[in-house]
Amino acid sequence: MTSITPVPTPIALPGEEIDLLSLLQSIRRQKRMIGVFGAVGALLAGIYLFSVAPDYQVSTLLRPAALNDLDELNRTKIYSLPPREALQRVALSLDSYDTRLSYFRSNAELQAAMIKPGWSVEQAFEKFNFKALKLTQSDPKMATGANDFIRLDLRYPQGLDGKSVLNGLVQYAIERERGAIAKDLDVMIKNRIRDLDSELAAARVNYIAGREKEIAELLEGDGLKRALLNDELQALRVQLKLRRENRMAELKEAIAIAHSLGIKRPSTPSKMAQAEAGSAGSVMTTEINNQNVPLYFLGTDALEAERGVLLRRTSDDFTEPRVAEIREELMLLENNRKVQMLKSRSNEDLFLKGMEPLRAERARLSALRTDMSHLELVNIDRAAVDPLNPLGLGKFQLVLAGAALGLFVGILVALMQFLLRRDFVHRKARLIDPSIQ
Repeated sequence: MTSITPVPTPIALPGEEIDLLSLLQSIRRQKRMIGVFGAVGALLAGIYLFSVAPDYQVSTLLRPAALNDLDELNRTKIYSLPPREALQRVALSLDSYDTRLSYFRSNAELQAAMIKPGWSVEQAFEKFNFKALKLTQSDPKMATGANDFIRLDLRYPQGLDGKSVLNGLVQYAIERERGAIAKDLDVMIKNRIRDLDSELAAARVNYIAGREKEIAELLEGDGLKRALLNDELQALRVQLKLRRENRMAELKEAIAIAHSLGIKRPSTPSKMAQAEAGSAGSVMTTEINNQNVPLYFLGTDALEAERGVLLRRTSDDFTEPRVAEIREELMLLENNRKVQMLKSRSNEDLFLKGMEPLRAERARLSALRTDMSHLELVNIDRAAVDPLNPLGLGKFQLVLAGAALGLFVGILVALMQFLLRRDFVHRKARLIDPSIQ
């Protein structure tokens, strides 16, 4: 049997160009080794895939609320919150360290998933805050009211309900802002009501001071008028007393004259002349005289009777009609009905002028609701949902990448073997033929 000796593949010596065909043939002859490297790479990728828990990511998107959602708050006229500002407030709350820490402490499931052996709650929160959460906002210079948005991403390990965690965080931040707005609104309403009460109290004090002033002026006027009437009455009584004393003096003189003339009964000058003349017959005479008949002609009887009455008189008030008028006026001044009505007012607020708008505003503020639990601060355009695949490559893609990496390493090893073999052949050739450089 004839044996065929294989012809060795020529290998380029140093200084010559590498024969690409020889290189490819060398790599082809080592395809099993390259395949082994590819299989090892795929195996290592599989081991890594099943030994490391994958991470997942969920996201939610928030947009500004509609105007009618904030209408009840804005109609209070003491608190204004546009949709863009409401969205910004929620964004600040979601990005707030305090909000995230409070939510982390309140979520036991989240703590259990994030805390590793030997970690404290604060260390686990730091990982959750800085690595797991990412907040993205629209550029305020570029975005308009309709294009504003907030995007919040959560990266979490397998076994945690990331959808519920992220949606819960959004609701927690919204509830905190609702509570803050309700608290601010309540404080502002109370402050405004306090200001209105102060204005009403000041108006009430001014009214009471004005009423007391009016009462004092009325009483002072009545007192002055009463004093003037009493002075007039006293002067009038003195005048009446002097008039009575003058009358008694006149009667005393007249009585003395009547006694000296012997006039006991009322008479006239003509009668006295006739009596002295002793005229006979019955003659009727008529006396016409425009002068007052002297008082003593009344006779002593009448004059003494009148004088006796005047001596016994204790009051001269009835002789002057003005005294009765003064007494009537004094009696009317005993009770000032206007003062009584002013003092009997039980509700001063009914008489305050210009206070109706303040009372109406106070009633409106008192009727306002401060419960903002139903207030829609933002529009949840896309809530977080369970992801379909973990982050990074899928299982098949990861194994394929491991196999590709193993094949690449195998080709590198084959290439190195080719170069080492080429160098060995060159050295051997130089030992046989020293002339080869």
